[in-house]
Amino acid sequence: VLALNGKTREVGEKILASNGKEVDFASALKSCEEAGGTLATPMSEEENKAVLGVVKQYNRYAYLGIKEGETSGQFDYINGTPLNYTNWQKNEPNGKGTEKCVEMYTDGSWSNKKCNLYRLTICEF
Repeated sequence: VLALNGKTREVGEKILASNGKEVDFASALKSCEEAGGTLATPMSEEENKAVLGVVKQYNRYAYLGIKEGETSGQFDYINGTPLNYTNWQKNEPNGKGTEKCVEMYTDGSWSNKKCNLYRLTICEF
């Protein structure tokens, strides 16, 4: 369970929270689901800025709730719906099918990466 201690942020209908832990993608997703939420998934510039606020608070790159689908280079929300908002860094996504997870940099831009790296867990509820 996430110990919140004032570490939550509200954006629209969502509440964002982080436990400050860095784990691989599967573990991050599992801990969010066990807490009753999912990995933070920005669906607008406003939500991206809110997630960025948590990223900056910890000064760590964080996984987002976005994964590469069956088609190489096509990314979807983890529930399978197509992205309706993106903030890819220049020349991203790349990796040609080997980098299936997405992280947020400390400037708010996104990059696709391998899923076994340790990144900050940020959940949304």
